Amino acid sequence: MSKYYYLIAGLPNIALDDSKMTYSVSEFRKEIEGQLSKADRKLIDLFFLKYENGNVVSHVKYPDRDSDSRGRITYEEFNDLYKALKDEEKPPKNEHIPPYIEEFFKLYLAEEATDVKGEKVYISWEDRLAALYYDYAMNCGNKFVADWFELNLNINNMLTAITCRKYGLDKSDYIIGHNEVAESIRTSNARDFGLGDTVDYLPEVQRIAEESDLMVREKKVDLLKWKWLDENTFFKTFDIESVFAYLLKLEMIERWVTLDKTTGEKTFREIVGAMKNGSENALEEFKRNNNK
Repeated sequence: MSKYYYLIAGLPNIALDDSKMTYSVSEFRKEIEGQLSKADRKLIDLFFLKYENGNVVSHVKYPDRDSDSRGRITYEEFNDLYKALKDEEKPPKNEHIPPYIEEFFKLYLAEEATDVKGEKVYISWEDRLAALYYDYAMNCGNKFVADWFELNLNINNMLTAITCRKYGLDKSDYIIGHNEVAESIRTSNARDFGLGDTVDYLPEVQRIAEESDLMVREKKVDLLKWKWLDENTFFKTFDIESVFAYLLKLEMIERWVTLDKTTGEKTFREIVGAMKNGSENALEEFKRNNNK
C-alpha cells in the first residue's frame, strides 16, 4: 500500500466553516494526480464520477445544457456509446466510461421504447443513476471508500424515508439501492426502520431530520460526515484514505462557500408547500435539491 508522507504533511488544515477555499476540488485533483499510484488514482476518480453522472443525465434529458467541467468524459464519448446502444450495435471500447453508465443508458433506452404514459414513476433518472453509481463504488475493493459511499446512500435513504413518513408517502417508492439498510427501510414500519441495533448514526440522522431550516439541516449532515471521516482515517494518516477524505472535505467547503442561502431557503419552502399539497413529484425534487 502506498504512503503519501510528503503530500499529506504539506496539506493546509481545513475546517467545515472555512469561508475561503484552499483548493477547488478540480485544483486538488490536478495537484495530486502525479503523486498517486495508478490504483489510488482510480479511487480518486470514483469521487469525480458524480460529475460525470450529471453530464450523463444532461446528455439524455437536457442535451443543450453545458456539461460540468469537473467531468472528463466528453459529450462525444457519451454520444458514441448512447448511439451504439440505441442502434443495437456493439458499443465502442472506452476505458474511461464505467460499466454502470452503459447499464443506465440501456435502462433509459428500454423505458423510452415502451409506452409508460399515465404510469407513476416515482424515482427520477438522477436517482436511478445514483443507485447504480453507489453500487459500483461500494464494490471498489477499498473498505474505507466503499463504506463512505454506503454511508451516503444510507443517510439519503433515511432522510427520504423520514420525509415520506411525515407527508404520508409510500417510502418504498422512493428508496434506492439494494443494501441491507435500504431493504430494511423499504419493508419495516418500525420508527427506527428495524435499524436500531445496526446503524449507530441513525439517532443523529433522526434528530437532523427534525430540523426545519434547510441550511442548518444540511450543515448538520455535513458535520456528521466530517466526523465520520475523521474517525475512520485516524489510523490512516498517510494512506490514500486520508487523501480521499481531504478531497471530500474540500468538496463540502466548496459547496458551502458557493451556496446561495436565499435561494436554498426559497427552494425548501416551495418543495414543502408542494408536498403538503400532495404533489407526486415533490419528494423527487426534494431529493435532487439535497443530493450529496
